[in-house]
Amino acid sequence: MSNASTIPPRRFVISHKTYQGQYFTEQLNETTSLDLMLIPGGTFWMGQTESEREELIKLMGEEDYQKYCISELPINKVTVPTFALGKYPITQAQWRAVAAYPVAERELKPNPSHFSGDNRPVEQVSWDDATEFCLRLGAKTGRTYRFPSEAEWEYACRAGTTTPFHYGETLSDDLANYCAQNTWIEGKLYKGTYGRGIQGKYRQETTEVGLFPPNPFGLYDMHGNVWEWCADDWHGDYTGAPRDGSVWLKNAKNNQNIVYKLLRGGAWYNYPRLCRSASREYGPSDSFAITVGFRVCCVVPIALLGS
Repeated sequence: MSNASTIPPRRFVISHKTYQGQYFTEQLNETTSLDLMLIPGGTFWMGQTESEREELIKLMGEEDYQKYCISELPINKVTVPTFALGKYPITQAQWRAVAAYPVAERELKPNPSHFSGDNRPVEQVSWDDATEFCLRLGAKTGRTYRFPSEAEWEYACRAGTTTPFHYGETLSDDLANYCAQNTWIEGKLYKGTYGRGIQGKYRQETTEVGLFPPNPFGLYDMHGNVWEWCADDWHGDYTGAPRDGSVWLKNAKNNQNIVYKLLRGGAWYNYPRLCRSASREYGPSDSFAITVGFRVCCVVPIALLGS
């Protein structure tokens, strides 16, 4: 009889589920459109669960956990109103279409991305640049476009789930684009697995949006591919955070005159622990990187609410 410890890990499908959702489409130009999913309002627990805490400490050690993960606490019960959110991260074709609209406050590069492809997410766009995108789109359509609040983003990502990923307890490279390989950096091991997951591909670049299965709200690429800007200012934890899903601002700049903005979702470059639904990161509003993009949120059209 074989020893169980010698049996290699395998991938297998546990279940398939089908969901229905509402969406509407903005036509950006003759060839490019933007789909937004209707996200029904509801209440959820925002932040890191106790089981995640235990897994993260086992994965990282207590010292690194305290350094990198306590910003996901304390867990808060948050009620989020109905809103609409981009089905995908904004693509390069969508960015180029809106960059051709009249200027609102600042100029935009039509092709800022490092990895080229119409259906790849746009990257190397700052929070400030992406805000200009929202302003131009709003002026063109007559609707209010913005970034999701951090609470809206996590609520939409979880889509009713309470596990580390909307897929379940772990992640695999056929479900998301992230670094699925163990890497040693300066004598320290960074794991390409989470929980009982197994190692896989590290693609080292963005992938086209919609390549992997969506979550129950019909949203794609909520784990990995590119980090996504949120509307909130960075806060070191959730103490005093809004319970109504609204944007959380500091209303003041720090001594260096820099505003730090929230990032969510992880990217192609990151290990799976950074791609969890609860994971948080931040960056200066004028910074950009080949790992950072965004998706847009919209005030829900009345016609959709009544349908």
